[in-house]
Parts: sequence; C-alpha cells; structure tokens
Amino acid sequence: MSQPLDVLGGITAEQFLSEYWQKKPLLVRNAMPEIANLLEPDDVMELALEEHVTARLIKQKDRDPNQWSVKSSPLLKADFQKMPKLWTLLVQAVDHYSFDLSEMWKKFPFIPQWRRDDIMVSYAPQGGSVGKHFDFYDVFLVQGYGHRRWQLGQMCDAETALVPGQPLKLLPEIEVNFDEVLAPGDLLYVPPGLAHYGVAEDDCLTFSFGFRMPNVSDMMDRVGDKFSENESLRNPLVDIIRDQVGAIGEVSGNELEYLKEQIMQQLHNSNVLEDAIMTLMSEPKYPENLPEAEEIGTGDLEEALDQGYSLMLEPASRLLYTEADGNVLFWANGEGIEISEAFTTKLKQLADVEIILLDENFADEDILEDVAALLNDAVLMLVPPAEQD
Repeated sequence: MSQPLDVLGGITAEQFLSEYWQKKPLLVRNAMPEIANLLEPDDVMELALEEHVTARLIKQKDRDPNQWSVKSSPLLKADFQKMPKLWTLLVQAVDHYSFDLSEMWKKFPFIPQWRRDDIMVSYAPQGGSVGKHFDFYDVFLVQGYGHRRWQLGQMCDAETALVPGQPLKLLPEIEVNFDEVLAPGDLLYVPPGLAHYGVAEDDCLTFSFGFRMPNVSDMMDRVGDKFSENESLRNPLVDIIRDQVGAIGEVSGNELEYLKEQIMQQLHNSNVLEDAIMTLMSEPKYPENLPEAEEIGTGDLEEALDQGYSLMLEPASRLLYTEADGNVLFWANGEGIEISEAFTTKLKQLADVEIILLDENFADEDILEDVAALLNDAVLMLVPPAEQD
C-alpha cells in the first residue's frame, strides 16, 4: 500500500479510490498550500482577453438574479463595462499558460493522465457564482485566492430536471447536506453527479482540476472513422445463399443476422478498436493552445547536450501509450507515432510526466531524430536551465 498523501488529508491513494472516488465528497484543509496566491484576479482577467484563450463571462441580472447571461470567448474589454453586481469569469486550460499551475497535476499521481481534462479557474467578486448545478466528471475544487462557500446536495443524473429557459444547466434546488467555506489551499473533491453550489465570499479564485471519461458515442464515432479509412470495407458484401423466396418488402431474420454478423466481425478487430480509442483519448482538448514550435534539427540537439536543457511534455499536448506482451505503442495529439526502440523507455517517462535531462544518454542518432520530430510537432518541449527549479 502507498504512503498517506497530504493532498488527500493523510489517507492513502488506495483508500481514496476505494472509499471516495466517484462515490462521495472529500474536504481537505490546506491540502495544496503551494497554490495559494499562485494567480491573482488581475492575472485571470488579463488572460481571459488573450487570443485563443477559451473563457466565459457569466452574469446575473441586478433586478432578477435568477436571470443569467453567458458571453463566450473571444472576450473584449468592453464586455467588462457596466457590470452587474453578481458575475463570474471562467477560463479553461489555465495549466497551458502557467507552468507552475501545470506542475500541480503531480499532486494527483493516482489518477492516470488520460483521465485529465484541464484546470479551469473561476474568478468571482463577492456573491458571484455559476448557480446550483452538477457535472458528469470528477473534479477537485482547490481554492487559490480569497474564499468560497460550497454547498453540496443530492446525486443527479441525465434525467434530473433543470431550470428551463436559461443558458446554463441549473438545478432548481439542492438538498444541502454539506456547507463549508474554503480558504486558499483547501481542497474539495466532488464526484460526478453530485449537486454543488459555490458562492464567492470575497474576491476569489477557485481552480477546478477536472477528470473526464470518454462517452460511448464519441468512441463509436472514432471507430466508424477508422473503418471508413479502410478502402476494402467500402466493397459491397457477398450476398447470403438464397434458397427460399420471401416477401418483397421483408428483410428476413437470416438476412438481418448476417448483416449484423459482418459488423460484429469488424468490431472484434482489437487493433482497430485500440487505435480508435487511443486516437480519441490522445487528442488535445484545446489544439489551438499548441505552440508553433521553431524548427529544430538533430545538430541543434547535439549542441544542446550537457548544457543543462531538459525535456518535458508540452502542457497543451497529450502523449499516451499502451504496453502488452513487451510491445509499447504510443499516441500523441490524436495520432499514432512510431519511434526507435532505443527511445521507448525515455518516451514512456515523458508520457508519465517526468522531466528528463538532455544529456549523453540522448547521443544516439535515432533518439535525436525522434526527439527532434516530437519537438517540431509540439509534443515535447525543451526547458532551458534557467527555467528549472
């Protein structure tokens, strides 16, 4: 069993996963003191106005706080003029813009990387909120600045009634059975489906570490894409043996079973299914955040060896792998990638979000070619010595 974790209030990862994960909430005081004041409200306001940043400005009318409006990015300075008393600013994928915040993912090593969604920050003045609601994903709510009061209620699902006529998916009521104010560094884990309601006690920033599962519809769409790329599957099927004459308008049971069997045979192709799922899971959620990398060659990397540079996963990228029977396969940013066998162990470390020193162990020409290709595709990034702590 692993060691107790401060971020989980002194319980082990195994205990958290068996007792709390997707089951019930967990409040931990001062779980992540490092996040306190990492960003301030002005930082978030400036970031929300940047090009390519995904943000939403949510307002409640002064005369009727039950009436909401939502403006999605791009946001302009004019959007923040004549503001009502109650409003909230949501900025997605803040971890793509702050290396310090991106490092905070390491507080959750017991949840695999492929489950990560992004880190969203919510800024609100006193009284601001996004209303009573629930989510279909796991989230760790971590207070970074100021204070926010959280109320938790009943479990909800896709059939739960919502307030009609509003731009947000709001619950009419929650059955409050948890009511606490979080201070900077405090953490609240909220499982999928649990109603929650957060209201700013003062100017506050709350970071949401989201973990999301794929849905069957998206996976089936991706499987269909893979099948459509196979030209041989575009050929008509061979007809069944016709030894009886049936009604003209009827599709017989035998015919229908035959057609279904042809589909199932393709679905039993595990290689296609695996590639489809891994392609989907490795897609970056915000591809517009991927930087345009400067072209780099193996010669440049040879010169950089032993100069203190390190390699790490680009925060906006996704790099995943599978391992079976000694074979390791990699996918990055929605595509399968091929690398030399010599680079396999190091690339697994990078996919596991480790930072690796670029030293003589990378002197192999094949490895340097792999590294250069992944740098040029913005899957990996070079970290200069001055930026390493």
